[in-house]
Amino acid sequence: MKTVQAYRFALDLTPSQERAVLAHAGAARVAHNWALARVKAIMGQRAAERSYGVPEEMLTPAMSWSLPAMRRAWNAAKQDVAPWWRECSKEAFNTGLDALARGLTNWADSRAGKRKGRPVGFPRFKSRRRAAPSVRFTTGAIRVEPDRMHVVLPRLGRLKLHESARKLARRLDNGTARIMSATVRRDGGRWHVAFCAEVERTERTPARPGSAVGVDVGIKHLAVLSTGELVDSPRYLVDAQNRLRLLARSVSRKAGPDRRTGRRASNRWQRAADRLGRAHARVAHLRRDGLHKLTTRLTREHDTIVVEDLNVAGMLANRKLARRIADAGFAEIRRQLAYKTQWNGGRLLVADRWYPSSKSCSGCGAVKAKLALSERQYKCEACGLVMDRDRNAARNLAALAAEYDTAGSGPVAARGADRKTRVRGQVAVKREPGTASAGQTGTVPPQGGAADRALARAH
Repeated sequence: MKTVQAYRFALDLTPSQERAVLAHAGAARVAHNWALARVKAIMGQRAAERSYGVPEEMLTPAMSWSLPAMRRAWNAAKQDVAPWWRECSKEAFNTGLDALARGLTNWADSRAGKRKGRPVGFPRFKSRRRAAPSVRFTTGAIRVEPDRMHVVLPRLGRLKLHESARKLARRLDNGTARIMSATVRRDGGRWHVAFCAEVERTERTPARPGSAVGVDVGIKHLAVLSTGELVDSPRYLVDAQNRLRLLARSVSRKAGPDRRTGRRASNRWQRAADRLGRAHARVAHLRRDGLHKLTTRLTREHDTIVVEDLNVAGMLANRKLARRIADAGFAEIRRQLAYKTQWNGGRLLVADRWYPSSKSCSGCGAVKAKLALSERQYKCEACGLVMDRDRNAARNLAALAAEYDTAGSGPVAARGADRKTRVRGQVAVKREPGTASAGQTGTVPPQGGAADRALARAH
C-alpha cells in the first residue's frame, strides 16, 4: 500500500547555516508579499474601473492565480524587486509563490461554496517577526547521508541532525520510500526538517480482528472506551499555566517592538520571548506525543473504531470550557485515527453529529428528551440502567459498528452537520478512509429519534 508520509527531525545548525536558512525563508516571504501586492493592486484597479462604467472587455487584464503564472511574473520582475536573487535557491521563491497560490485558490473556492468548512479569508502579507520562517525544497540534491546524522539540501549543503534519521534511511535503502520534498522550519526556537516521502507500507491487520470499540472523547477523561477503559486527560496546558504566566509577564516588562514608533525589540525582550515560545512548544510536543501513543494503540488493537462528529468550533465558543477543549485536541484525535486505521488495516466510522449517543440507553435503547450537562450518571427510566454518562455513550457508539454492517452501505453523508432532523428510523454513519472505499455511509436503526436535533455534546 502506497501512502504519503512525513518524517520530521530536529536540526543542529551552525550560525552560518542558520543565517543561510533565514535568508531563504526571507526570500520566500519577499516573493509572497510582492505577488500579493500585485494581485491586490490589479483587483483594486479593476474594481475602480468597473465603478466608472468601463466595459468588462476594456478592464485591466487580470493576473492569473496559478503557480506557473506567478512564477513567470516573478522571473520577469525579480531583477528589479530582488537584485540578490542569485544568492538563494529558486525553491525559496517558489515556496512563497506556492503558498500564495494555494491561499488565493482556497479563498476563491470558499466564496464560491466549493470548499467545505469554515470560511477562508483573503491572504495577508507575511511579517518578518510574526511569520514562522520556512522554506520548502522539491528539486535538487535532497538526501540522507550514510551516517544517518546528516542531510543534504539544495544550496544549504550538509546539515547536521539532532537525532538519527534511521527510520527514513532504512526505507530509502530498501527502496520502499521516495523523498518528494523537504521543508525546513523553525518551531519553538528549534529548526526542524520534514521530509515528505511516498512510502510503500506493508499490509497489516489489527491484533483483534473483528473487534469494535466506541471512543467518547471528553475533558474529565480524554477518552472513554466502550470496553470500560478510562484514559485520563493529561492537561498539559493546565499544568504549564503558572510557568507560562510568569514567562509572559517577564516579556511584557521588557522593551518590545513597536510599529507606531519603529522601535525594535531589545535583546532581553527577544530572549524572554524565546523562552516563552519554547515553553509553548513543549506543551504542544507533549500533547502530540500523548495523542500519537493513544491513537496508535487503538488502531493496532481494534478492527473498527467509532467516534462522534463533534462540532469542535462550536464547543470552543463556551468560554468556561474552551481552554480545556483546546488542550484535549479532539480534532487531532480524529485526524490521527483516520489515517492510522488505514495503515493498520482497520476502519473508522464517524457517527452523525445529531446522533443522541449520550441520551440513548445502551441497554434498552430508550432515549431521554433532555439530559443536563451536570448529570454525569445516566439513569434509564425504562430499564433502570445506571451507568457513567460517557461510558454509556461509548457503548452506543460501539453498537453502531454492528448495525452498520447489518444495514450495508448507504448514501454518502456530508462532512459537517446539515442542521436537519434525519428521517426517523435512520441514522447516518460516515466511514472514513480505510481498507475499503472511503466516504460511504450506512443507514442503521437509531435507538430513538426524539433527540436527533441535539447539538454535539460538550463534556
